[in-house]
Amino acid sequence: MTTSTLPRPAPTGRPRPARRPQLVRRTRAGRTAYVVLTVVLLASAFPLWWSFVIGSKDSAAIVRDPYSLVPGGHFLQNAATVVTTVPFWKALGNSVLVSGTVSLLVVLFSTMAGFAFAKLRFRGRSGLLVFVIATMAVPTQLGIVPLFIVMSRLGWIGSVWAVILPSAVSAFGVFWMTQYLQEALPDELIEAARVDGASTLRTFWSVALPAARPGAAMLGLFTFIATWTNFFWPFIVLDPGNPTLPVALQQLQAAYFVDYSLVLNGVVLMALPLIVLFVVAGKQLVTGIMQGAVKG
Repeated sequence: MTTSTLPRPAPTGRPRPARRPQLVRRTRAGRTAYVVLTVVLLASAFPLWWSFVIGSKDSAAIVRDPYSLVPGGHFLQNAATVVTTVPFWKALGNSVLVSGTVSLLVVLFSTMAGFAFAKLRFRGRSGLLVFVIATMAVPTQLGIVPLFIVMSRLGWIGSVWAVILPSAVSAFGVFWMTQYLQEALPDELIEAARVDGASTLRTFWSVALPAARPGAAMLGLFTFIATWTNFFWPFIVLDPGNPTLPVALQQLQAAYFVDYSLVLNGVVLMALPLIVLFVVAGKQLVTGIMQGAVKG
């Protein structure tokens, strides 16, 4: 005697709810991430706020209440003192010239070298790329003496060109653009350009350079910031009358007395162009970082 298997009746009533524990875990993880990011943001902004607070007070107010986080009312007065004490406008012009020129040169040469390493085939390519990357391990201080001798023989001591030309090529920039173009530029586009009769330079200018724009923007922004805040080499090679902003602000420190309200006021003034740059180029920076997060 066989028993027939009856079909199960269709479920009736309300459908089963979704798995709430997993949804709760995701919500908690998202809230934790936002809390951590908020803490990191506040910790990163605190030094700038502290500089603004100290730079807006006079020496007596700093001594009377050194731990207060409330700004004073002397920021513009201190800023006027900073501008008249050091060659501020000359230093500002030099910093804009040096940082802008170095950023353009680094982006151009790094993109060209990255295109060659990533998409061209030539003998010794891998070894040469390893050598370029290995130069990042050499401390900058080791090359100061021979670099100073070269600049002296060229007659560039005291000139901004002594700061621009040694920084025109970046090993990190070459490595970054090589990694970026390996993923962002398909080989089919290069082959199509060659079929159309384009030369290597034409292919780079019309195909590789537009594809490298987000990564090049990120590299240019980081190079601009690093050059803007560079103090060591400009302090050695530039004259006190022809400085960049970090070198000029160093002149606010006297031999036996340091007016921290003036020094930190100058720091805030030097940081303002960078803040404006981040606000303007922030979207492009995020795009470059996300598209540049490729596998090595």
